[in-house]
Amino acid sequence: MQNVANALKNNNMDAFCVETKKDALSLLKNMLIPGETVAVGGSVTLDQVGVIELLKNGDYNFIDRYESGISPEEIQNRFRMGLLADTFISSSNAITKNGCLYNVDGNGNRVAALIYGPKQVIIIAGKNKIVEDLKAAELRIKTIATPKNCKRLGIKSYCSTSGKCLSLNNQGHEMCDGCNSDSRICCSYVVTASQRVKGRIKVILVNEDLGY
Repeated sequence: MQNVANALKNNNMDAFCVETKKDALSLLKNMLIPGETVAVGGSVTLDQVGVIELLKNGDYNFIDRYESGISPEEIQNRFRMGLLADTFISSSNAITKNGCLYNVDGNGNRVAALIYGPKQVIIIAGKNKIVEDLKAAELRIKTIATPKNCKRLGIKSYCSTSGKCLSLNNQGHEMCDGCNSDSRICCSYVVTASQRVKGRIKVILVNEDLGY
């Protein structure tokens, strides 16, 4: 993991290696300022680490996308509000050994915040998200992240039942190829190769398997 952290640093992203999700939560607390506005991207990892519970019960202005009873319109409004947050917290679908973040979104709010808007972006990712290169990152999305997330969200797509992307049935498929489902969650593909504002993106690598 340390080699990956060094590669991220070479790409102008701060990077930290910790052993457990408990350590990750403790480090995250030190990165947050009481009273600041915080938003999150959809992530199983954040739930597992305890980030959502921390934000709901801490001294933060949490833009809570998970609040019960809010309308779909309000959820979309909170997605937009998250683009102006002081801190945006998420995981990453994959992180290459040469220090690139690889993310694929359905709505696009997560990758939008990663690219521009929030003053600080904090990524928490388990060791299972580390891959050799972008080709391996693509395969990880098509065989692990998207199928499992579709199944978790109750989305009826080809990958949710087959366990892999439809495009893998075609020899010579392209990265963005997929099914034509209206509920497709692999819509926007973003590779973060470097960060122009040094240290704006901070990556916490955890020596545990977390999320999809």
